[in-house]
Amino acid sequence: MKICVLGLGYIGLPTALLFAQQYEVIGVDISEKVVEKINRGESPFDEPEIDDLFEKTKKNVVAKTEVEAADVFLIAVPTPLEKAVKVADLKYVRSAAEMIYPHLNKENLVILESTVPPGTSERLVIPILERRGLKVGEFYFVHCPERAIPGNTVYEMIHNDRIIGGFDKKSGELARDLYSSFVTGKLYLTDIRTAEFVKLMENTYRDANIALANEFAQMADESGINIRGAIELANKHPRVNILNPGPGVGGHCIAIDPWFLTENSTKCRMISLAREINDSMLNYVLQIVREMLEDVRDPMITVFGVAYKGNVDDTRETPALKFIKVADNEGYNVKIYDPYVKTFEYEILSLEDAVGGSDCIVIITDHSEFKEIEPEEIFRLMRRRNVVDCRNILDMGRWGKAGFDVKLLGDGRSQ
Repeated sequence: MKICVLGLGYIGLPTALLFAQQYEVIGVDISEKVVEKINRGESPFDEPEIDDLFEKTKKNVVAKTEVEAADVFLIAVPTPLEKAVKVADLKYVRSAAEMIYPHLNKENLVILESTVPPGTSERLVIPILERRGLKVGEFYFVHCPERAIPGNTVYEMIHNDRIIGGFDKKSGELARDLYSSFVTGKLYLTDIRTAEFVKLMENTYRDANIALANEFAQMADESGINIRGAIELANKHPRVNILNPGPGVGGHCIAIDPWFLTENSTKCRMISLAREINDSMLNYVLQIVREMLEDVRDPMITVFGVAYKGNVDDTRETPALKFIKVADNEGYNVKIYDPYVKTFEYEILSLEDAVGGSDCIVIITDHSEFKEIEPEEIFRLMRRRNVVDCRNILDMGRWGKAGFDVKLLGDGRSQ
């Protein structure tokens, strides 16, 4: 069996390699640079276990820039958000379907893994595929959204349960048999639109939970309460599971997927409010910084971490970018340190250069390396010793003993 995977990014490449353990795989990407790198056995991004998969499957996978005939076509291309109007940009999904249909034959299986608004498969993707002259049912179709997170992608792809939304029973069964080649979690069959909806529900739930925690954190600062201690106690209730507050959310899922639900609905007040709360958290963080540095002329701040989450190099939808842009617009000099990210919209400096002459460190990403920084070593490099820890990653007692004024989101110290 030959599988053609369209899109060799954070989801498509691990998926292609996992299938290549048992099947012949052709990976397709529009980037010649990505294709060349993969054909050399190199990953275009850092991810645990990817290098081992390359070594195991190098004889079964090849990357190309053009689609060719196969038994299975899998679409794993990005679905970004058109931010001005808060709707899904489906140009890559559309393009992938248009690349597939000239090669589509009877009894081929097409899998859409890309996250899409409900109804996209039926209204957009399937009609494009039918341009071949075949009707869906003559070829098989499923939507099988991924459930994986950067930094643990391969493990989660293998062990997490999956939802398979089939056009018909046969489509779902074929996809279930295919994914069983590497998925050890349970595979649940449903219809296409339910699968599309479930994926968006999952990330919207997480976004709303984080928004609640973020609002609690701001209220705790007003009330003189340590929010993390309060959350720990509240979560001892058997039916309560409040997440931890932070500087907003990022990544390609939680910050985007809720808008895919709202674009065709008038019943989305809570979802929209959660997005507003999380997107505004960086303004709250900047307000804290502003109070700490109100008497400082020509203030300089240092951002620790521009990846959207800890211990990865992924900067998609990172909340750090908004913070940097707003701080820059308000006249702050901003320097950046991130031990994982190599390329970013702003220059990334060494630790020493980033903290040199700074008045405040703002920790936006919870990289483990930040825990290992010796506060005594950077004390002498800074002009003023202020820290805003948005992730509760520092040992506040140790940094305080070293002479730093450390503010933690929701620690009960009203700014």
